Amino acid sequence: MENTPTLLNRLQVIGMAAVLLFGLASGLVQFLSYQSDGRAADDTEQLVRVQEIQSNLLRVDAIATNLAVSGGNLDPAEIASRDEEYDQALDDVLGEIASAAEAQPADEKALAALNVAVNDYATAIAEARANLRQGYPVGKEYLSGASANLRADALPILTNLVDANTERAEDSMGGQHPIWLLLIGLASVAVLVWISILLAGRFRRYVNVGIAVAMIVVVVTTIVAAIAAWRADSQNDDLLAGELRMAVDQAAVRTAGNDAKANESLRLVNRGSGPRYEDPWIAAAEIVEEKGDRIVLDEWRSYANAHASIVKYDDEDRRGPAIQIATGAENAPGGQNSTAAFDAFDGVVKGLVQENGATVSEELRAGRSLALVGSLLTVLLGCASAIAVARGIGARRKEYA
Repeated sequence: MENTPTLLNRLQVIGMAAVLLFGLASGLVQFLSYQSDGRAADDTEQLVRVQEIQSNLLRVDAIATNLAVSGGNLDPAEIASRDEEYDQALDDVLGEIASAAEAQPADEKALAALNVAVNDYATAIAEARANLRQGYPVGKEYLSGASANLRADALPILTNLVDANTERAEDSMGGQHPIWLLLIGLASVAVLVWISILLAGRFRRYVNVGIAVAMIVVVVTTIVAAIAAWRADSQNDDLLAGELRMAVDQAAVRTAGNDAKANESLRLVNRGSGPRYEDPWIAAAEIVEEKGDRIVLDEWRSYANAHASIVKYDDEDRRGPAIQIATGAENAPGGQNSTAAFDAFDGVVKGLVQENGATVSEELRAGRSLALVGSLLTVLLGCASAIAVARGIGARRKEYA
């Protein structure tokens, strides 16, 4: 039979190691949760940023194609204003690409390729606009080719970036682990219970104050940490299903809407090509109708009604009224203005994306501080429990002596 001093030394080492490991392991899990929420906030911001690039790039194309339709239907001041709007929108896209590359190193190569594609598009559009101003038909070919290449070269890159950042954000938001905290705490308590049983058998006393204090500290710390992690996990799930999903869906709606508006203009630029551009318009409209929020759909349907009039006049080969509606000319039939209606839709959906994206980031960053504080406290309480174990076994050592 092992002698009592040796047994006490062994139990003290085991008990102190168990609670110290508890403090370190549990604290580490909470610290990793703190880091995970920080990454989730960053990934969410990058996701919103990339989707905004996607939407704004098609917004640029919608403005460029609508300018090509305008012709003599707008006064020079209005055309100059829309030229400025196009230039500003293009500059914004290029600036957003640079910001996104700086914010997420993993996206740098893809964004560099995107930057090249956007610059190629801008060059082609500049050539198209120059030719259209001089009345050269080749300008239409440049314009159609630029839009087609934009969808073939740039949009697939953005789609991949959206998918990658969505996956990163969702993975990071799953970084809370209440079950791990419970298992770590249970393992530590099991060791302390085993030590208590051995001490009770040797000294005929059922309670060792030091071991009991350590056990209480471990149990309470585990319960508090697990509840906090569970609440954070539940909040992240709510954000994932609520605000983040809203931001992602409405960004997709905005992208589809701008794609539709560009195709509307392209059908008027390329006379007699209605079906060629109406099918993509319908496909984009289906995305808007499927994913759009109620207030977004109200604005969209106002634009869709104006688009229906454009289609009607264009199909009847009455291009004049169709172009007047598309460009918002003062003499448009019924005062319809496809561009103004679309701008209202675009503004509403853009606001929803930014509002919900910001909410996700703010909530993630606000809640993560508790995990950091909990991590530090758990480590300190693990050390305090180790001292309690040492004192509890020290008391038995004195009794034996």
